[in-house]
Amino acid sequence: MDFSFMSKYYQFYIDGTAVTLFLSFFGVICGVVLGVLIALMKLSKNSIIKGFASSYIELIRGTPLLVQLYIVYYGLPRLVGWDFEDITLGIAAVSLNSAAYVAEIIRAGIQSIDKGQMEAARSLGMPHGMAMRYIIIPQAFKNILPALGNEFIVLIKESAIVSVVGIHDLMYKADTVRGNTYMPFAPLLVAAVIYFTITFGLSKLLGSVERRMRAGDSSI
Repeated sequence: MDFSFMSKYYQFYIDGTAVTLFLSFFGVICGVVLGVLIALMKLSKNSIIKGFASSYIELIRGTPLLVQLYIVYYGLPRLVGWDFEDITLGIAAVSLNSAAYVAEIIRAGIQSIDKGQMEAARSLGMPHGMAMRYIIIPQAFKNILPALGNEFIVLIKESAIVSVVGIHDLMYKADTVRGNTYMPFAPLLVAAVIYFTITFGLSKLLGSVERRMRAGDSSI
């Protein structure tokens, strides 16, 4: 198979990979922040707040990411009357999508913590919010770190969909190379290898972190 095009187009892949990593990183960060908020809303005793969070999760999980991307990309600027950078709209779309899945992960993590932890914190005089912030949520994050890592890996792969609205990520650059070289397969293979390298490396890194955390627990 001929990969001679790489000598001319390697910078395309470098630039596209940088955009993919940038979009995925901030998508996860924003998704986690929103996910924590939505998870706490779903655990709220207020039926309206809980209903809103549940509806959001079901709506996002029940519709394709592609549809959500189109709605954010074409609808958000018209809704607020502002012009946004394409990458900003891409981050917004993947963040809103990721938040729903992260919220369920965090909710399950919080509910996995023994209720005695909260009772002990409240008996020491801690308000509910402070107990959640300093006692419950840190323990929950420790338990759900593997699941959050998997969500990051999934998001890196799913971020390829932003290429359909012209965001210059790795997949967009690969398609550009295909069009310029009239080679339908080899440029995609290079992109696949880059995606695999990123996700495999991240998976190994998360596995190492998880093993260290387990080792720390066993030494206590």
